[in-house]
Amino acid sequence: MTQKPNFLLFITDQHRADWLGCAGHPVVRTPNIDAIAAKGTRFEDFHVALPVCMPNRASLMTGRMPSVHGLRHNGCLLSERANTFVDVLAAGGYATASFGKSHLQPFTDSPPLRKEDHVERLVPEAWKSDTGKYTKEEPASFDKPSDAPFETPYYGFQHVEMATSHGDQCGGQYGQWFRETVPNWQELHDPANELAHDYTCPQAYRTPIPEDKYPTAWVADKAISYLEERKAGGDPFFAFVSFPDPHHPFNPPGKYWDMYDPNDFDVDLPYDAHQNPTPPMQHETKMWETGEEPAIPQFAFRASDQHVREAKALTAGMITMIDDHIGRVIDALKASGEYDNTVIIFTSDHGDYLGDFNLMLKGAIPLPSITRVPMIWSDPATRKGAQTETLASTIDISASILDRAGLAPYNGIQGSSFIEALDGTQVHRDEVMIEHNDGGPRMGFTKAVRARTLRTKDWRMSIFAGETWGELYDLNTDPRECNNLWDDPSAKDVRAELTLRLVDHLTFQMDESPRATRLA
Repeated sequence: MTQKPNFLLFITDQHRADWLGCAGHPVVRTPNIDAIAAKGTRFEDFHVALPVCMPNRASLMTGRMPSVHGLRHNGCLLSERANTFVDVLAAGGYATASFGKSHLQPFTDSPPLRKEDHVERLVPEAWKSDTGKYTKEEPASFDKPSDAPFETPYYGFQHVEMATSHGDQCGGQYGQWFRETVPNWQELHDPANELAHDYTCPQAYRTPIPEDKYPTAWVADKAISYLEERKAGGDPFFAFVSFPDPHHPFNPPGKYWDMYDPNDFDVDLPYDAHQNPTPPMQHETKMWETGEEPAIPQFAFRASDQHVREAKALTAGMITMIDDHIGRVIDALKASGEYDNTVIIFTSDHGDYLGDFNLMLKGAIPLPSITRVPMIWSDPATRKGAQTETLASTIDISASILDRAGLAPYNGIQGSSFIEALDGTQVHRDEVMIEHNDGGPRMGFTKAVRARTLRTKDWRMSIFAGETWGELYDLNTDPRECNNLWDDPSAKDVRAELTLRLVDHLTFQMDESPRATRLA
């Protein structure tokens, strides 16, 4: 058995913190994730750096905020010059491997056209183009046969088995494998062959792809193969097992499609529960009332109660499928003989409104349903069940892994290790800052949103650049954030104090890397 601890990190996509059995969800069944939590520490108040896929994944990898590492919103990229904690692990003697979704570079090949000056064209940038190769996740990179190895290292990963995009249309190496091993792959991808169903929820699609050919199963299969190779011993390893689900579209395969009944789910936080809906909430409601569709499937939208229930049932199916395959990976870890020397981590890149105030998906309103994600750390040093109420952030994961591995972090890392808080008795953070940077105007905003949120144990305050309104919620009396106190005179002193604390965060956020190389 290796002396340094191994790390097995599971990450899901668009998975809110309360959608686990161990988090108290009354319907969703996740026995394998619950078992990890039963022998680890589950965080109750763990938040992302930015509640969108690419920026927060880059924050996990670098331990830095999106406005600092540069992947500010989807469609940007993480520079190949960026140091990651995986780079440090690899340099420290770890074997590093990634299975499934990466999304540190765009996985589409369509450049956006800018219209800042009302002329549709690509706009020159303040920085000259980086000379790195940033097409590794694009479709053209996977036109070659699947036996052609993925070019590594990739942000520190020495071995990569990638699935790009979401649902049953995933590409990458999974897409290569699917095309080469499934004779009727074109028929299975043809929307005309969708299986019959009576759901009307937007993006609900009953895929004909069998369970064992679905991306969730493929990601687990690849991780299992890797762990089986570890039976021979060797260097300690870090394995990143990244499932593209339960991100929309809502298309769990096989038995997972109707594993849950929509009628088993409540719309327990309807739109009318909010006493003074914010402008973007009102905008989405007007769109819904007039039947206007979102511009693209990735945009947040308001849904009817029935559509919320259907989306919840299908999301639950995707989560339980992930849980089943996590169980398979854990069994392989135990069979490899490395379970007793492996730190097991479970988290997600962001959440989903999933019916809160009848909203779906994610957007510029930083509700806890999209900023708060699962975080479980099961350490072989203890393997005891614990729960911590302390605040912590995605940017803390990298520092914590390096701390546990006995490796020093690089200059400029902004996260801090929460190892000392794992017993549930210590406070790691008094507050967390959460960013939101949109790539374009949506949810009724006239320009791309730039927002900053400060979240303490008692308050959530959000400021939107250029807007006269904001958000302020008393989490002690209003934990579900239904009464915005931004304009309430009785809360003006709290608002002023929180604003100063947010300014303090922003002041400390200046990049400290690279250091000066000369006196002057």
